[in-house]
Amino acid sequence: MNTSIVRYVLGWILKIEALLMLLPFVVGIIYSEKEAFSYLIALSICGVLGIIFTLKKPESSIFYLKEGCVATALSWIFLSLFGCLPFMLTGEIPAFHDALFETISGFTTTGASILSDVEALSHCTIFWRSFTHWIGGMGVLVFLLAIIPLSGGSNINLMRAESPGPSVGKLVPKIRYTARLLYIIYIILTTIQIVLLLLGKMPLFEAITTSFGTAGTGGFGIKNDSMMGYSPYIQWVVTIFMILFGVNFNAYYFIFLKEFKKAFCIEEVRCYFLIIFISTTIIFLNILQTGMKVGDCLRHAAFQVGSIMTSTGFATADFNLWPETSKTILVLLMFIGACAGSTGGGIKVSRIVIMIKTVFKELHSYIHPKSIKKIKMDGKPVEHEVVRAINVYFITFIILFTLSVFALSFEGHDLITNFTAVIATLNNIGPGLELVGPTGNFGFFSPFSKYVLMFDMLAGRLELFPLLILFHPNLWSEMIHSKRKMH
Repeated sequence: MNTSIVRYVLGWILKIEALLMLLPFVVGIIYSEKEAFSYLIALSICGVLGIIFTLKKPESSIFYLKEGCVATALSWIFLSLFGCLPFMLTGEIPAFHDALFETISGFTTTGASILSDVEALSHCTIFWRSFTHWIGGMGVLVFLLAIIPLSGGSNINLMRAESPGPSVGKLVPKIRYTARLLYIIYIILTTIQIVLLLLGKMPLFEAITTSFGTAGTGGFGIKNDSMMGYSPYIQWVVTIFMILFGVNFNAYYFIFLKEFKKAFCIEEVRCYFLIIFISTTIIFLNILQTGMKVGDCLRHAAFQVGSIMTSTGFATADFNLWPETSKTILVLLMFIGACAGSTGGGIKVSRIVIMIKTVFKELHSYIHPKSIKKIKMDGKPVEHEVVRAINVYFITFIILFTLSVFALSFEGHDLITNFTAVIATLNNIGPGLELVGPTGNFGFFSPFSKYVLMFDMLAGRLELFPLLILFHPNLWSEMIHSKRKMH
């Protein structure tokens, strides 16, 4: 176990976080807010610790999937622990568990909040809160790979441990250039959205923070009513970009190369848009019966399907009051999620498609026992190892989901609240139903339940295993052994 490279990566993460905290500090200075100096203190702490961690370079910069998972999980924990400092230092979220909950929710792009009055926050805190979505959306380690050299081809293990989806590959020969390309696409899409929101007469600060929440598919609203008070034009812009950020970024790479046929032939992307179209149509017809105008029905249906499917969590209406059919569809979409290789959460469309194909393959083998049928995606056979990994992922997901719902049940809240609270956090969605609906928040949960949900948010964002590996006893005995060997 190469513990020195893990320590080195953590040091760089803290230095990057210190650098990123400069932005809310500048925002606070622009708005003449005293809270700005809390960010200066927090970034100083991150910077000093980061420098200490990176003073001694590791003897070997090559690491395997094991080190990649550990470095990724600890990076996100460190990122959240130090990222919550400004909330406490400003006094705007004084309790540690609440500040940590809000920060983890931000970085994991969940969007579940403990705050009842977002508009009471300072501009620098609103900015930092939304900016955590943008940072977490693409992944801080992808950013790290884009700016610092780590020798050896094994650094793809960092990207594989952090990127959402069943598998991650290189878009270009060097992983560093892949990371840069992903961020270029991310920045371009975010910038286009900001411009379109400004054209809709949205103030610059609101356009930037809303775009951060959309790009990261996070959904922290800067208004107490989320997106309900904005114009239909702004709501449509956000709808379109939520859906765009839920697309597999490989499609954008092919578009970038003008290989449009390849971009639109990705099976997962086609299924993703088909699910959105069918869900929007059914919900539109369902809520049309409530007497709402046709245009409003279509806008709200498309927005909420895009918001839930991509795990963004913005709201233009209180869907908690919608008919049961519409609510059922939204809950199902919470499980499905966006595409692999996007900023969205959930189980991922590609996993769902492969699992369905596995069922059909099994049925086919019952009818034709001697036949050999391969599962294919995009016309290529899916390796048995990928199918096995997806099955293990799904089993682990169900176990973790069940244990979390059970843990929350001790508080005595209704089953729908607990059930959807776990779905909303484990799939990085944000709002659920009943007490955690679009007009509610997670502030009423006990500290114990909040820690359970925090674990779920981190596990969901990191595809379960990079976080769960920290609880394997063999890992720690190996780390202790490698430290003794060094001394």
